[in-house]
Amino acid sequence: MKVLLDNVNLNSTSGPNHFGSKLNKYISRLGSELVSHPSAAAPDIQLSFIESFIDTNLPLVQRLDGIYFDIDKDNKLLNSNILRTYERSSGVIFQSEYCRDLCFRYLGEHDNHAVIHNGADYELIREITPMEVPMLNKFETVWSCAGRWRPWKRLRQNIEYFINFSGPNDCLIVAGDGGASEMIKHDRVFYVGRLPVDILFSLYKRSKHFIHLARYDACPNVVVDARASGCQIICSSLAGTKEVAGPDATIVEDIPWDLEPVSTTRIPDIKFDNITKNTYDTNIDMSFVAKKYLNFLEKTLQ
Repeated sequence: MKVLLDNVNLNSTSGPNHFGSKLNKYISRLGSELVSHPSAAAPDIQLSFIESFIDTNLPLVQRLDGIYFDIDKDNKLLNSNILRTYERSSGVIFQSEYCRDLCFRYLGEHDNHAVIHNGADYELIREITPMEVPMLNKFETVWSCAGRWRPWKRLRQNIEYFINFSGPNDCLIVAGDGGASEMIKHDRVFYVGRLPVDILFSLYKRSKHFIHLARYDACPNVVVDARASGCQIICSSLAGTKEVAGPDATIVEDIPWDLEPVSTTRIPDIKFDNITKNTYDTNIDMSFVAKKYLNFLEKTLQ
């Protein structure tokens, strides 16, 4: 099978593109091929990430990580091409159960759909050695968090959680760009900015805990990769993160949300007084995930 990959930049390491690179690697091993242009190799089916920008007569499968619901924005306009792609699609892959429920709420139900969570490249992660930085040797336990720090990612509260629950010989490494207004100055919290993927993996492999208290994440790749690297995940009970956080994850009860439009910049604080264990044990091995993608694409072609 030849699959036309739409709206993906395999040279980028941002969330959807990072996953696209992993999918490309593992789909190819299953004997199929991902191509980037409709005339390149006579593709059989089109896989569009989020929304389609290539119009073809091919059967179309849409991969969705959510939609726009910010009460302060024109959601109808922002969702217009996502909806157009959704209505044209022969099948839809949702990144999580949360993503499915959210999209059904705003776009309506789709007859042919599947929930396929993001996966980690365990093979690549095994090749990475834990981060060796002399400064880290002063600490007993390393914690980490990473992301593109928008308000709903809750950088400040990630740091507050660390301060509240860490030991006196623990440190927190914060990776990623943005979030300057939410940074807290603390002698055991270190800000390292945006890191290449392999360095991120080495950080995760040095870390015992990975904090991700984001409120609206559908299926964060940073959590998938951190879990695959051996981190214990600490995350919000809301949205899709808990679905990939692993059975040993720590779940912090969040303020409920009814999926109605809300502000994505005015974010309620999460309290740390109701903490439970996870009920999900999702297989996040990319070899497994790629098979699920291929099976769904083949089913949609039938």
